[in-house]
Amino acid sequence: MNTQRLTRGEFEEAAALLRAGKLAALPTETVYGLAADATQARAVQAVYDAKGRPEQKPLSVLVDGMKMAEAVCRDIPGDAYRLADAFWPGPLTMILWGNGALPPIVPAGGATQGVRCPDHPAALAVIRALGRPLACPSANLSGWPSPKSAQEVLAQLGGRIDAVLDGGPCSVGVESTILDLTVTPYRILRQGGLSREAIESVLGPGKLENT
Repeated sequence: MNTQRLTRGEFEEAAALLRAGKLAALPTETVYGLAADATQARAVQAVYDAKGRPEQKPLSVLVDGMKMAEAVCRDIPGDAYRLADAFWPGPLTMILWGNGALPPIVPAGGATQGVRCPDHPAALAVIRALGRPLACPSANLSGWPSPKSAQEVLAQLGGRIDAVLDGGPCSVGVESTILDLTVTPYRILRQGGLSREAIESVLGPGKLENT
C-alpha cells in the first residue's frame, strides 16, 4: 500500500478516503490520530489491524462538538456540557454512555463511549466534511510512542494506511486527559493534556474521585 502524504488544505481528500472506508492519520493538538469513519465496522477493524491493537481495547471517537456527541451518546449529564463549553475543542476525552448508534467494535462491545473534540483546524475540517464521528486512536503501532508529526506517523505506519494529513507538529504533544462521567464521583482514567485543577475549577469541589 502506498501511503499518500496530504497537505493540511486537502481535508476534502482525506474525508473522501474516510467515506470510502479507508484510513487516514490526522493531526490533533495532542498527537496524530489514526482515523476511520466510526460508522463503518470494517474500517474500524482496519484501524485495529494497522496498529496491532488488541480488540478488547475500546476506541474513542472525535466529534466536532456536543451535537455530534449527542448522536452517539445518551443520558449526558449537565457537567459534560459545562466541561465542553470550557475545554472543547481541546485535550479532554469524556467517557459517556453509548446509545448503540456506532458498531459494537468501536466501544469493544462495552456500554460506554469516549468522545473528544480536537483543537486542530485540519482535524475539525475533516470531521465536518465527513459529517460523522471518527474512530481515532493514536497513529502508532501498539506499544510504540505516539507520533507528534506526519514523518513520525510514516515511520511507523507507512505502507499500512492510506494517507496522512500533514498538519505540522502537534502543539500539546501528550495524549488527552480521559474523564469518566459514568461513575460517581467522576474518575480521571488518564492524566494528559488537561490538568485535574482545571477540571475541578469547572466542576466544583467533591465531583472528582480522590487520588
